[in-house]
Amino acid sequence: MSETYSDIVLDHAQNPRNQGILEDANARGYNMNPVCGDVLALTMRIEGGRIVETRAQTEGCTASVATSSILSEMVTGLTLDEAAALTHEDIADAVGGLPASKLHSASLVIAALRRAIESYQKTPA
Repeated sequence: MSETYSDIVLDHAQNPRNQGILEDANARGYNMNPVCGDVLALTMRIEGGRIVETRAQTEGCTASVATSSILSEMVTGLTLDEAAALTHEDIADAVGGLPASKLHSASLVIAALRRAIESYQKTPA
């Protein structure tokens, strides 16, 4: 089975945005796909209920690098409610679609996002 990626996926995989760890993050989410081994550490800075900065450190396939990159762009500027409402379908659509065998990468980043939001909400003010 051949995997065909959109130009958006290829661009984000070759030139990932917002990569690394945000040192002054107040929200952190980590997720690993136990089947393929892809890993995402998502760090965000949230101020006034809005995500103001996001970084993603990804180890994995082309699709996982691309979806974590696009997620980092998509959530910056959103409120926590807006970010929490995002789905893996939203991520797949944002990258111009994914092969069926790579849809797990969109789920990986959404799970990390939800964990980051939960970590922020559990932190005492």
